[in-house]
Amino acid sequence: MAARAIHKLFVGNLPWTVGHRELKTYFSEFGHVVTASVVFDRNTGISRGYGFVIFSIQGGYENATNRQNHSLEGNTLSIQPASN
Repeated sequence: MAARAIHKLFVGNLPWTVGHRELKTYFSEFGHVVTASVVFDRNTGISRGYGFVIFSIQGGYENATNRQNHSLEGNTLSIQPASN
């Protein structure tokens, strides 16, 4: 039996002002987002400029990856499939 697919994206070049909620709101435009998390530096609490988005279905994941340009708060985002 095959394991359930995880539809996970790596999102880079995030503005330091973007948190989990903003990331989830932006990617919800493409489909249902299970989780969206921004990685923060443990010592400073400042965003490290990247995060991960997990979609519940393949369609949302494909909609996001098929778009050529993603922009959030003035930054052009870098997205790519994330390893599980």
